[in-house]
Amino acid sequence: MKRRSLSELSDPPDYYHFAIPQQSRIPHRKAKFVGELLAPVAPFDQKTGRETWAVAFAPDGSYFAWSQGHRIVKLLPWSKCLADLSVRKDERSTGVDRSRRLSRQNSLGTITPLPGEPREQTIDCGDVVWGLAFGSSVPEKQSRCVNIEWHRFKFGQDQLLLATGLNNGRIKIWDVYTGKLLLNLMDHTDIVRDLTFAPDGSLVLVSASRDKTLRVWDLKDDGNMVKVLRGHQNWVYCSAFSPDSSVLCSVGAGKAVFLWNMDKYTLIRKLEGHHNDVVSCEFSPDGALLATASYDTRVILWDPHMGSVLMELGHLFPPPSPIFAGGANDGWVRSVAFCHDGRHIATVTDDRLLRFWSIEEKSPQAIAPVSNGICSAFSTGGSVLAAGSRDGSVHFWACPRSIASLQHLCRMALRRVMPTQQVRTLPIPVCMQDYLAYKTI
Repeated sequence: MKRRSLSELSDPPDYYHFAIPQQSRIPHRKAKFVGELLAPVAPFDQKTGRETWAVAFAPDGSYFAWSQGHRIVKLLPWSKCLADLSVRKDERSTGVDRSRRLSRQNSLGTITPLPGEPREQTIDCGDVVWGLAFGSSVPEKQSRCVNIEWHRFKFGQDQLLLATGLNNGRIKIWDVYTGKLLLNLMDHTDIVRDLTFAPDGSLVLVSASRDKTLRVWDLKDDGNMVKVLRGHQNWVYCSAFSPDSSVLCSVGAGKAVFLWNMDKYTLIRKLEGHHNDVVSCEFSPDGALLATASYDTRVILWDPHMGSVLMELGHLFPPPSPIFAGGANDGWVRSVAFCHDGRHIATVTDDRLLRFWSIEEKSPQAIAPVSNGICSAFSTGGSVLAAGSRDGSVHFWACPRSIASLQHLCRMALRRVMPTQQVRTLPIPVCMQDYLAYKTI
């Protein structure tokens, strides 16, 4: 696996300035490049099967997972990976020996971790990997199947799991620390396109598949399937839990966005507004916003509690007509990711650009060239974005830095526990209600 730092690459070209809307000629900057991971390429390597369909960060920030194509998932200790991306620059400026900064390499050419360090793992999943998700257990969160007293697996608080969704419809669950296969879940009849764990530590896993269904699995009940969610008329591309795990959003080959009640496993509502397939979705950290990305060249920010559109982020100027947006428009948005500060959003599109947006502006704060990008994810701390591409590589970019206002921090703290309906009943001025409901973005 080859790593390259910023100093080894030439400055990004200026060819992409045309994509910035002309009505917003505010100063914008190139995103800071952190580094990249390149998948090994064998002679006569096929171009298909090399795609990095998914990247993921562990909830505690300890690991980064990367499907580098050809059935292989790489698990990297994130702090060491981040240091390795910039080590050459540090060596030139400080003269520090690489072997002191990173794990040492033995005579066989393999990495030997220093005592107490997380271990790098290479997992062969047996088929093309489409989805990745980390899950961690909270002991007091019991299985929903309360009548079973004995379970094969006892997941402790220090347990860290990786779920992989495969081309053959199977889901494999791995122990991150040992690389051992724990469970093999079989019920889907087509590609498992996406996976997501409930963030409450219950180890409830939701899988989205091309068989037009979402399936809910309880890993604390030895991986038994709890429910099948039906409603999509075509492939399901992506799903995402709200921060309190009570609501699930799912999107797919259709124009609608589905919201599910995960206590009753019922459909809450469909959100209508996109003109083409919706391929990616994610909630804001406080659960007050939902971002959905579509092939119609737009990202829509919704109020998931009210089902209303709060903001649209357009990637073509002038905005395309619904007929043009509903076809092959060369501006498909492949991925959207919400930063953990609740203020920044990243998008990856077919115009070879990565954009960082602020929820307070309708034009990008920073942009960067990314060829054939297909997925993205923010690091747990929110400072770095990972973007996967069709050639099996992963590129890392720094999120624009800014200090959040006290008002925004208070808004996030309140919205974590208060839906929009309750905000509207507060005895405060309407302008304050609008700010808390994100109506002013």
